[in-house]
Amino acid sequence: MQSIRASTRVASQFRTASFPKLVRTYAEGKSYEHLLVSSPKPGVGLVQLNRPKALNALSTPLILELNSALRGFQADSSIGAIVLTGSNKAFAAGADIKEMKDLTFSAAYGSDFIESWSHLVTFLKKPLITAVNGYALGGGCELAMMGDIMYCSTSAVFGQPEIKLGVIPGAGGSQRLTKAIGKSRAMEAILTGDNISGKQAGEWGLVAKVFETPEECTEGAIAQAAKIASFSQIAVKAAKEVVNKSQDLGIREGVEFERRVFHGLFGSKDQKIGMGAFAAKQKPEWSNE
Repeated sequence: MQSIRASTRVASQFRTASFPKLVRTYAEGKSYEHLLVSSPKPGVGLVQLNRPKALNALSTPLILELNSALRGFQADSSIGAIVLTGSNKAFAAGADIKEMKDLTFSAAYGSDFIESWSHLVTFLKKPLITAVNGYALGGGCELAMMGDIMYCSTSAVFGQPEIKLGVIPGAGGSQRLTKAIGKSRAMEAILTGDNISGKQAGEWGLVAKVFETPEECTEGAIAQAAKIASFSQIAVKAAKEVVNKSQDLGIREGVEFERRVFHGLFGSKDQKIGMGAFAAKQKPEWSNE
């Protein structure tokens, strides 16, 4: 993505979308068919899924656009954290069944169908906050769980209903949901296709925080993204890396990995800036180096 530019056109688009309070949009990247991309606060990238007639159903074109938009924010040094959201009615109501209903095994397996859905997990080094309002079902739930932090409103409805279609989750649902809420609850949700309410998501630890309204949820996510973006990007990147590594390593190996990354940060300019400012009782001015 080229350098983000001011655009009244996107502000106008956003005004007709789901969050009328967030019209103070002064930055955007290239235009997309299925997304609204902007920067509502300094250092924050915002991506809104925008297929309202399909309740933001996830299709290959949408996912390719999403990967492109996130890669753009990843490459933009002015962006420190990213928020991904949908509409008040649906974060994403699921995968686009019309796109996949006639697939054969050889076509799905041979083309690595939906592998691109998980690309953002591997290339995105900046923190991603997912703000969920309304339906987040099937692939929508899986996409929401790919974020580093997830918030939702009380209107949120999560679920992995693939069993009702004769299949199973295919974009990480069985793995991430189990890690988030435990085997028994995840097994029940996946085997029955039953939904999880926003309130349950908060109680079970699927989300970090539950907000009363969609507007509060999205604004809360943007505010937290701005807070994260105000810190050293080097330290934030390292923090995300060590927390994610905890999912792959045992406690001993994980602590050793954390310590090595901690030691490595003493070679950064921002460590000197941060500790020096603390000692001098001043506000640090990060170099992101």
